[in-house]
Amino acid sequence: MLLDVCGERLNIEYIDEGAGDTILLLHGWGARGSTYRCIINMLTPYFRVVAPDMPGFGGSQEPSFPYTAENYAEFVQSFCEKLDIKKAILIGHSHGGRTIIKLVSSEKCVLEVPKIILFDSAGLIRKKSLSQKWKIAKFKIAKKIFGTGLLSRLAPSYIENLRKKNGSADYAAASPVMRKSMVSVINEDLSECLPEISSPTLLIWGENDTDTPMYQAQTMKEKIPDSGLVIIKGGGHFSFLSDPALTRNVLYSFLNVN
Repeated sequence: MLLDVCGERLNIEYIDEGAGDTILLLHGWGARGSTYRCIINMLTPYFRVVAPDMPGFGGSQEPSFPYTAENYAEFVQSFCEKLDIKKAILIGHSHGGRTIIKLVSSEKCVLEVPKIILFDSAGLIRKKSLSQKWKIAKFKIAKKIFGTGLLSRLAPSYIENLRKKNGSADYAAASPVMRKSMVSVINEDLSECLPEISSPTLLIWGENDTDTPMYQAQTMKEKIPDSGLVIIKGGGHFSFLSDPALTRNVLYSFLNVN
Protein backbone atom coordinates (compact mmCIF):
# COMPACT_ATOMS: atom_id res chain seq x y z
CA MET A 1 0.00 0.00 0.00
CA LEU A 2 1.27 3.47 -0.91
CA LEU A 3 0.80 5.88 1.99
CA ASP A 4 1.37 9.63 2.18
CA VAL A 5 2.99 10.23 5.56
CA CYS A 6 5.22 12.94 7.01
CA GLY A 7 5.55 14.73 3.68
CA GLU A 8 6.48 11.76 1.49
CA ARG A 9 4.94 8.68 -0.09
CA LEU A 10 6.05 5.32 1.30
CA ASN A 11 5.21 1.75 0.41
CA ILE A 12 3.80 0.09 3.55
CA GLU A 13 3.29 -3.64 4.09
CA TYR A 14 0.70 -4.78 6.60
CA ILE A 15 -1.38 -7.71 7.85
CA ASP A 16 -5.17 -7.38 7.90
CA GLU A 17 -6.95 -10.52 9.10
CA GLY A 18 -10.12 -11.52 10.95
CA ALA A 19 -13.41 -9.70 11.43
CA GLY A 20 -15.15 -7.71 14.13
CA ASP A 21 -13.91 -4.79 16.21
CA THR A 22 -10.50 -3.59 15.05
CA ILE A 23 -7.26 -4.20 16.92
CA LEU A 24 -4.20 -2.30 15.71
CA LEU A 25 -0.98 -4.11 16.65
CA LEU A 26 2.30 -2.18 16.57
CA HIS A 27 5.62 -4.05 16.61
CA GLY A 28 8.86 -3.37 18.45
CA TRP A 29 12.13 -1.99 17.09
CA GLY A 30 13.78 -4.30 14.58
CA ALA A 31 10.65 -6.46 14.31
CA ARG A 32 7.68 -6.52 11.94
CA GLY A 33 3.98 -7.31 12.11
CA SER A 34 4.46 -11.02 11.39
CA THR A 35 6.78 -11.32 14.42
CA TYR A 36 3.57 -11.32 16.48
CA ARG A 37 1.88 -14.17 14.65
CA CYS A 38 1.12 -15.97 17.93
CA ILE A 39 -0.85 -12.96 19.22
CA ILE A 40 -2.55 -12.39 15.86
CA ASN A 41 -3.71 -16.00 15.82
CA MET A 42 -5.09 -15.65 19.37
CA LEU A 43 -7.17 -12.63 18.39
CA THR A 44 -8.39 -13.14 14.82
CA PRO A 45 -11.17 -15.58 15.81
CA TYR A 46 -12.79 -12.64 17.62
CA PHE A 47 -11.39 -9.42 16.11
CA ARG A 48 -10.07 -7.82 12.97
CA VAL A 49 -6.33 -7.50 13.57
CA VAL A 50 -4.31 -4.97 11.55
CA ALA A 51 -0.53 -5.08 11.99
CA PRO A 52 1.56 -2.71 9.85
CA ASP A 53 5.29 -2.87 9.33
CA MET A 54 6.22 0.65 10.41
CA PRO A 55 8.45 2.74 8.09
CA GLY A 56 11.96 1.30 7.95
CA PHE A 57 10.98 -2.17 9.22
CA GLY A 58 9.97 -5.46 7.65
CA GLY A 59 8.58 -5.02 4.17
CA SER A 60 7.86 -1.30 4.51
CA GLN A 61 9.90 1.38 2.85
CA GLU A 62 12.49 3.29 4.83
CA PRO A 63 11.80 7.01 5.33
CA SER A 64 14.14 9.49 3.69
CA PHE A 65 14.87 11.22 7.01
CA PRO A 66 15.26 10.11 10.65
CA TYR A 67 11.95 9.67 12.43
CA THR A 68 11.07 10.90 15.90
CA ALA A 69 8.45 9.33 18.19
CA GLU A 70 6.03 11.97 16.91
CA ASN A 71 6.70 10.94 13.30
CA TYR A 72 5.84 7.33 14.14
CA ALA A 73 2.64 8.53 15.81
CA GLU A 74 1.84 10.55 12.67
CA PHE A 75 2.41 7.39 10.62
CA VAL A 76 -0.18 5.51 12.69
CA GLN A 77 -2.75 8.29 12.18
CA SER A 78 -2.11 8.39 8.42
CA PHE A 79 -2.27 4.59 8.23
CA CYS A 80 -5.61 4.49 10.07
CA GLU A 81 -7.04 7.25 7.87
CA LYS A 82 -5.98 5.34 4.75
CA LEU A 83 -7.76 2.19 5.95
CA ASP A 84 -10.72 4.19 7.31
CA ILE A 85 -10.07 2.98 10.86
CA LYS A 86 -11.78 5.42 13.20
CA LYS A 87 -11.88 3.21 16.31
CA ALA A 88 -9.35 0.61 17.42
CA ILE A 89 -8.03 -1.22 20.44
CA LEU A 90 -4.28 -0.60 20.46
CA ILE A 91 -1.65 -3.24 21.24
CA GLY A 92 2.02 -2.30 21.23
CA HIS A 93 5.25 -4.07 22.08
CA SER A 94 8.39 -2.11 23.04
CA HIS A 95 8.75 0.61 20.37
CA GLY A 96 5.14 -0.02 19.37
CA GLY A 97 4.14 0.81 22.93
CA ARG A 98 6.17 4.00 22.81
CA THR A 99 4.38 4.97 19.62
CA ILE A 100 0.99 4.35 21.24
CA ILE A 101 1.89 6.47 24.28
CA LYS A 102 2.97 9.32 22.01
CA LEU A 103 -0.14 8.98 19.85
CA VAL A 104 -2.90 8.79 22.45
CA SER A 105 -1.44 11.52 24.68
CA SER A 106 -1.46 14.00 21.79
CA GLU A 107 -4.22 16.53 21.20
CA LYS A 108 -3.88 15.68 17.50
CA CYS A 109 -5.10 12.12 18.01
CA VAL A 110 -8.51 11.63 16.36
CA LEU A 111 -8.61 7.84 16.74
CA GLU A 112 -11.13 6.49 19.23
CA VAL A 113 -9.24 4.09 21.53
CA PRO A 114 -11.45 2.01 23.88
CA LYS A 115 -8.55 0.00 25.34
CA ILE A 116 -4.76 -0.22 25.25
CA ILE A 117 -2.42 -3.18 25.83
CA LEU A 118 1.30 -2.52 26.25
CA PHE A 119 3.77 -5.41 26.19
CA ASP A 120 7.17 -4.50 27.69
CA SER A 121 6.69 -0.96 26.45
CA ALA A 122 9.45 1.49 25.68
CA GLY A 123 9.01 5.22 26.30
CA LEU A 124 11.00 5.89 29.46
CA ILE A 125 14.71 6.63 29.62
CA ARG A 126 16.64 3.86 31.34
CA LYS A 127 18.72 4.50 34.43
CA LYS A 128 22.38 4.16 33.52
CA SER A 129 24.92 2.12 35.46
CA LEU A 130 28.36 3.52 36.29
CA SER A 131 29.92 1.47 33.50
CA GLN A 132 27.35 2.79 31.01
CA LYS A 133 28.00 6.36 32.16
CA TRP A 134 31.73 5.79 31.70
CA LYS A 135 31.19 4.45 28.17
CA ILE A 136 29.14 7.52 27.30
CA ALA A 137 31.80 9.83 28.74
CA LYS A 138 34.55 8.09 26.73
CA PHE A 139 32.47 8.35 23.55
CA LYS A 140 31.89 12.08 24.08
CA ILE A 141 35.61 12.62 24.60
CA ALA A 142 36.44 10.64 21.46
CA LYS A 143 33.82 12.58 19.51
CA LYS A 144 35.42 15.88 20.52
CA ILE A 145 38.86 14.63 19.50
CA PHE A 146 37.99 12.81 16.28
CA GLY A 147 34.76 14.55 15.31
CA THR A 148 36.26 17.71 13.83
CA GLY A 149 39.44 19.03 12.30
CA LEU A 150 42.38 17.09 10.92
CA LEU A 151 41.72 13.87 12.85
CA SER A 152 38.17 13.65 11.48
CA ARG A 153 39.63 13.76 7.96
CA LEU A 154 42.35 11.24 8.75
CA ALA A 155 39.91 8.80 10.40
CA PRO A 156 36.48 9.67 8.94
CA SER A 157 34.80 6.42 10.06
CA TYR A 158 36.30 6.21 13.56
CA ILE A 159 33.35 7.75 15.41
CA GLU A 160 30.75 5.66 13.57
CA ASN A 161 32.76 2.47 14.15
CA LEU A 162 33.02 3.33 17.84
CA ARG A 163 29.28 3.95 18.01
CA LYS A 164 28.59 0.56 16.37
CA LYS A 165 30.97 -1.21 18.75
CA ASN A 166 29.35 0.24 21.86
CA GLY A 167 25.77 0.28 20.59
CA SER A 168 23.11 -2.42 20.60
CA ALA A 169 22.68 -5.17 18.01
CA ASP A 170 19.65 -3.28 16.68
CA TYR A 171 21.79 -0.18 16.20
CA ALA A 172 24.57 -2.10 14.43
CA ALA A 173 22.08 -3.75 12.05
CA ALA A 174 20.29 -0.52 11.12
CA SER A 175 20.90 1.80 8.18
CA PRO A 176 22.27 5.31 8.83
CA VAL A 177 18.77 6.85 8.72
CA MET A 178 17.32 4.25 11.07
CA ARG A 179 20.28 4.60 13.46
CA LYS A 180 19.53 8.28 13.77
CA SER A 181 15.85 7.44 14.26
CA MET A 182 16.75 5.00 17.02
CA VAL A 183 18.91 7.56 18.82
CA SER A 184 16.07 10.09 18.59
CA VAL A 185 13.30 7.88 19.96
CA ILE A 186 15.23 6.24 22.80
CA ASN A 187 16.40 9.61 24.10
CA GLU A 188 12.89 11.06 24.37
CA ASP A 189 11.33 10.61 27.81
CA LEU A 190 7.56 10.14 27.55
CA SER A 191 6.90 10.01 31.29
CA GLU A 192 4.93 13.28 31.13
CA CYS A 193 2.65 11.74 28.48
CA LEU A 194 1.53 8.88 30.73
CA PRO A 195 -1.01 10.82 32.88
CA GLU A 196 -2.67 11.99 29.65
CA ILE A 197 -3.69 8.44 28.70
CA SER A 198 -7.42 8.15 29.34
CA SER A 199 -8.11 4.68 27.95
CA PRO A 200 -8.10 1.61 30.23
CA THR A 201 -4.59 0.21 29.86
CA LEU A 202 -3.23 -3.28 30.49
CA LEU A 203 0.52 -3.61 31.03
CA ILE A 204 2.03 -7.06 30.40
CA TRP A 205 5.67 -7.37 31.40
CA GLY A 206 8.42 -9.97 31.56
CA GLU A 207 9.82 -10.38 35.08
CA ASN A 208 13.37 -10.54 33.70
CA ASP A 209 13.07 -7.94 30.96
CA THR A 210 16.45 -6.21 30.65
CA ASP A 211 15.55 -3.91 27.73
CA THR A 212 12.63 -2.22 29.48
CA PRO A 213 13.20 -3.25 33.13
CA MET A 214 10.46 -3.94 35.63
CA TYR A 215 10.82 -0.57 37.39
CA GLN A 216 9.60 1.04 34.15
CA ALA A 217 6.45 -1.09 34.28
CA GLN A 218 5.85 0.09 37.83
CA THR A 219 6.33 3.71 36.77
CA MET A 220 3.81 3.32 33.95
CA LYS A 221 1.32 1.66 36.29
CA GLU A 222 1.65 4.56 38.75
CA LYS A 223 1.35 7.29 36.12
CA ILE A 224 -1.33 5.91 33.76
CA PRO A 225 -4.63 6.64 35.56
CA ASP A 226 -6.65 3.53 34.65
CA SER A 227 -4.03 0.79 34.36
CA GLY A 228 -3.15 -2.65 35.65
CA LEU A 229 0.02 -4.73 35.49
CA VAL A 230 0.44 -8.44 34.80
CA ILE A 231 3.94 -9.85 35.35
CA ILE A 232 4.99 -12.94 33.41
CA LYS A 233 7.30 -14.95 35.65
CA GLY A 234 10.66 -15.69 34.04
CA GLY A 235 9.69 -13.67 30.96
CA GLY A 236 12.08 -11.44 29.07
CA HIS A 237 11.50 -8.54 26.71
CA PHE A 238 9.28 -10.68 24.47
CA SER A 239 7.24 -11.72 27.50
CA PHE A 240 4.30 -13.08 25.50
CA LEU A 241 6.56 -15.82 24.10
CA SER A 242 7.50 -17.02 27.59
CA ASP A 243 3.97 -17.99 28.61
CA PRO A 244 1.53 -17.99 25.66
CA ALA A 245 -1.25 -19.61 27.73
CA LEU A 246 -1.14 -16.90 30.38
CA THR A 247 -0.90 -14.24 27.68
CA ARG A 248 -4.00 -15.61 25.95
CA ASN A 249 -5.99 -15.81 29.18
CA VAL A 250 -5.06 -12.27 30.21
CA LEU A 251 -5.85 -10.86 26.76
CA TYR A 252 -9.21 -12.62 26.60
CA SER A 253 -10.15 -11.41 30.06
CA PHE A 254 -9.23 -7.78 29.35
CA LEU A 255 -10.93 -7.85 25.94
CA ASN A 256 -14.06 -9.60 27.30
CA VAL A 257 -13.71 -12.64 25.05
CA ASN A 258 -15.99 -15.43 26.25
